[in-house]
Amino acid sequence: MRQLALWTGFGAVYEVVRALADRGRGVALANAEHVIAIEHHLGGLFDLDLQRWALGIGGALVQLADWTYWLSQFAVLGAGLLWIYIRHNHAYPRLRNTLFIVNTFGLVGYLALPTMPPRLLGGLGFIDTVSRTSLTFSSGVVKALANPYAAMPSLHAADALVLAIVLASVAQSRSLKIAFALWPVCVWFSLVVTGNHYWLDVVAGALVAVLGVTLEGITGRCRPWSGRRHETVREPRSVPMSMGPAVCRRSR
Repeated sequence: MRQLALWTGFGAVYEVVRALADRGRGVALANAEHVIAIEHHLGGLFDLDLQRWALGIGGALVQLADWTYWLSQFAVLGAGLLWIYIRHNHAYPRLRNTLFIVNTFGLVGYLALPTMPPRLLGGLGFIDTVSRTSLTFSSGVVKALANPYAAMPSLHAADALVLAIVLASVAQSRSLKIAFALWPVCVWFSLVVTGNHYWLDVVAGALVAVLGVTLEGITGRCRPWSGRRHETVREPRSVPMSMGPAVCRRSR
């Protein structure tokens, strides 16, 4: 119940602050143009090229990207948190604290730099692929909670990387470690293909994740990701046979 209260409180504050970050279409559009200019300076709109490539393949690949986008941030992240809490509880405090740190940095980014996502831009050729699914940004709870200009940095990208680091660290088999390590790559791919984030958003999100993991590691170095902290094992003192019954009576 205490953990539920913590997450509920953080979620409420998160939604309020993210709503305050919506300073209007004009500011968000201007910031998006700055992001695009930086991408051009760094080599080009690789996000647009990747989306066009995926749309050229079409079908299952685009649908997989759409649903990866929808499910990664809440369904998969929630399931991962619950699994860590139940099966690897020693790693849970660090995962929780890291996610709090990372999402707080994300909120600062939304307040400082509200940015229009590619799917809302006109003229460049980006396509809003998620609007073709049964779940859209106009659907019920999504419409009520979503901030359309919360693009920089991508918390989808950041949270997926944090979760993957923890899951890979506690996994026992090599195949699971590889699968968990590939998860953020799948999420990053979906963010660009669906037109919800620029590749620069994804890079910024990954850097925020690394920063969050580093800061939590500095403050919580006594709590390891995998395995329990090492403790000195003391050899029990030998008890003479003649003292055995007396010791047992006293312990009762």
